[in-house]
Amino acid sequence: MASETQGHLPPYFNIDPDQASAALGAPTTTAAFEAIARACDTGRQDLQSRGLQDRQGRKLRRFSTWEITRYLIPVATGHFRRVLKQNPDLPQGTSETAGAAKWFTLDEVQRLRAHFGHEGSKAKEYLPYRPKGLPAKMVAVANFKGGVGKTSTAAHLAMSAALDGYKVLVVDLDSQGSMTSIFGGTVRDEWQTVFPLMARHYALQLRMENQRRMDRGEAPVPLDETLTGALDVHSKALIQKTHWPNIDLIGAQLNLYWAEFQVPVWRMQARGWKLWDALTDMFQADGVLDDYDVIFLDTPPALGYLTINGLAAADILLVPLGASFLEFDSTGRFFDMLHATFGSIEDAENMAARALGREGLNFEWDAVRAVVTRYDGAQQAELAALMQSYLGTTLSPHRQDFTALIGQAGEQVQGIYEADYRDFNRETYVRGRETFDATYAAFKQLLIGAWRRDELAAKATP
Repeated sequence: MASETQGHLPPYFNIDPDQASAALGAPTTTAAFEAIARACDTGRQDLQSRGLQDRQGRKLRRFSTWEITRYLIPVATGHFRRVLKQNPDLPQGTSETAGAAKWFTLDEVQRLRAHFGHEGSKAKEYLPYRPKGLPAKMVAVANFKGGVGKTSTAAHLAMSAALDGYKVLVVDLDSQGSMTSIFGGTVRDEWQTVFPLMARHYALQLRMENQRRMDRGEAPVPLDETLTGALDVHSKALIQKTHWPNIDLIGAQLNLYWAEFQVPVWRMQARGWKLWDALTDMFQADGVLDDYDVIFLDTPPALGYLTINGLAAADILLVPLGASFLEFDSTGRFFDMLHATFGSIEDAENMAARALGREGLNFEWDAVRAVVTRYDGAQQAELAALMQSYLGTTLSPHRQDFTALIGQAGEQVQGIYEADYRDFNRETYVRGRETFDATYAAFKQLLIGAWRRDELAAKATP
């Protein structure tokens, strides 16, 4: 009996110290990190050469008549075909074999959508709701806990909005650059990220403060090479096209992280600099808010200066989390930090505003919603219901299920909307789409509601 028990001991018993020491290898030094990074880079290039992440040659797949009439343009398939036959100037699609189904590019879908919006029934929503004269809505997706589906949620919402007909800009604020990879972006250094916009915003502030210094007879603070160069950087010069015709990107890469070290130095030099307004002010000054319908901001998993900029710029804040105690607890701490951080900014600014007789600062968001991701109804229904009871309307009632389609698409560094449904069982594809379509529907309701409220307020203003 004793020998039988000994044979079934867990593997963490009876580890030989000498064997463990021999297997440990030499101590790791800082230089070893460079070797590991090179190995990863070599591996990435190898995977790219195998077609798993072709940054330069990526193309968005075509969409079938079935997909278009089911998901993109609300029209019966038979009527869709009749309209194409009656209007030979419209895109006719291509067939892989004679007599087979027709497939269309997203650009062609957009032309067809515009035709139905102009010529079709006014009772149907061929074109998405978008009030004229109002700026783009900015949407931040944030949580300081990693692994909650933050980037995946932001990417799929961007793709959903693009398929719905909106013009989308995706801004990657995370130096890990996962969102940039999803959209096939290439970012050489920090000068192709949002970093120069923050530097430009600070340089403009420093110029104003220098003028005041000179008016008082004091020596100005010189602008270094970085700040001088940033003054010439325009937001639109940072925007790159993606393989989606109506999704553009401002990407990120590792050097963007230096902003977290540089911003506090600038803040110390110019106490009056409103660093949290950098993105908003630069996008507004450069006309970016007029060029797009929706701007998605993917933030780092930390409440640093880049995240603060993203959250301050946002009209809508989405906070993904899993239906687990730890993620619920962590998300509560995240909101507590948001309260402390933005509350302290308001307190400091309003103290100065009262002294000068100016209007105070009050951060405001059109909507803030937590979204349950990677949901398993069989295992997490009770906990999700409890979370709903505590958070109320702050927690979206929609649960984003994890399906086989989501897992397989993620392995290929692409969104589920980029996956060809012919590579899956039709039922698997439909079920996989349903959960993200429902996520987008819940978001779109917030988007339309916020726009409508702004539209009514604008009309009420004399």
